[in-house]
Amino acid sequence: MTSAFAVFVIAGITDGLDGFLAKRYDWSTELGAWLDPAADKALLVSIYVTLGLFDALPAWLVILVVSRDLLIVGGILLSWLMEHPVAMKPLMISKINTVGQILLAALVLADLGLQLGLGIVVNMLILIVAASTVLSALAYLRGWFKHMVPYQ
Repeated sequence: MTSAFAVFVIAGITDGLDGFLAKRYDWSTELGAWLDPAADKALLVSIYVTLGLFDALPAWLVILVVSRDLLIVGGILLSWLMEHPVAMKPLMISKINTVGQILLAALVLADLGLQLGLGIVVNMLILIVAASTVLSALAYLRGWFKHMVPYQ
């Protein structure tokens, strides 16, 4: 697990550097605006599923995190199919949730790889990530419904 932690840290650093360079030198593209968050989500989902399979994270949390992402993607696809596309912008609760998810994954990988004894901290962060995941999903659902049914 030490090498998994190192790869996760390197992925985070390179993602941050990529974002910095894109903003600093105006190297952003429309394709990059779609691919970067998709790659970030793919990385997080794969880490959560893997940690769930190794019993390092509870299955209910893995299901919650993955379900939220599927809900968001499903809502976007459904709105396109209904010819009423919704522009999804990151919400503050979503940013908080993403930071929590990354921090939790990093702590679990570090704890597994380096035997740091972070059980209590990890357990508290699991609850925080669960709560922010639910709040984020509800906020996106609310925004999606407002967009899809504009005359309430």
